[in-house]
Amino acid sequence: MATPAVQAAAGPVSRPDQGGPPLGVLGVVVTALFIAGLVLGTVLADGTPFPSPFGDAAQIVAYFQDHELAVRVGGTLQFAAAIPLAIYAATASARLHRLGIRAPGATIALAGGLLAAAFMAFSGLVSWTLSQPAATTDPEVIRLLQLLAFATGGPGHVVPLGLLLAGIAVPGLLAGLLPRWLAWAGLTIAAVAELATLGLLLEPATYLLPVARFTALAWLITAGFKLPLHRRSGTTT
Repeated sequence: MATPAVQAAAGPVSRPDQGGPPLGVLGVVVTALFIAGLVLGTVLADGTPFPSPFGDAAQIVAYFQDHELAVRVGGTLQFAAAIPLAIYAATASARLHRLGIRAPGATIALAGGLLAAAFMAFSGLVSWTLSQPAATTDPEVIRLLQLLAFATGGPGHVVPLGLLLAGIAVPGLLAGLLPRWLAWAGLTIAAVAELATLGLLLEPATYLLPVARFTALAWLITAGFKLPLHRRSGTTT
């Protein structure tokens, strides 16, 4: 066994790079869990889609009273999807720091990703609550909980998700860490996600939510596989 003196003479011990979990794989897991919740929820509800909070009140109440298992499974998988999303945000932020990014982008990505994950998890738990018999006896409680699930899982989740994209895309563009087309696509999707805030005021604007959500998930997967582990240039941003 080498003594400390011998080790010091031999120089510092090299350690393997600690890039964290693969970002692309985390993006795939988040997307798969979220889509699985939508698909299984629809299948378990005999093909009936999850109702819009702006739809007919009687149909909304009937859906939650008749499809408790579908709502429970969908809420559980949505909650589960929030965990790898939080890990994605933390890993992406750490990766950007390791790549020499000193601008606020890395911190913005972390804050946006953690907020998006927190709101997604909260929305999933509210949906799970909606699947319990005690919550489906009163139509007013059903409507209140559904609106809360929509607010947190809709604008509450999608708007900070846009910050996660922007926090990665901006340094990805300025420092050349991502292909220019991919960085600009991320900024465009992030802008749509921020505009989805209008969904809280104008019902037609809620159509921005699925557009921003699904394109953002696709972008996170692509960027996760494209973001390098090492910086080619010695400069920082």
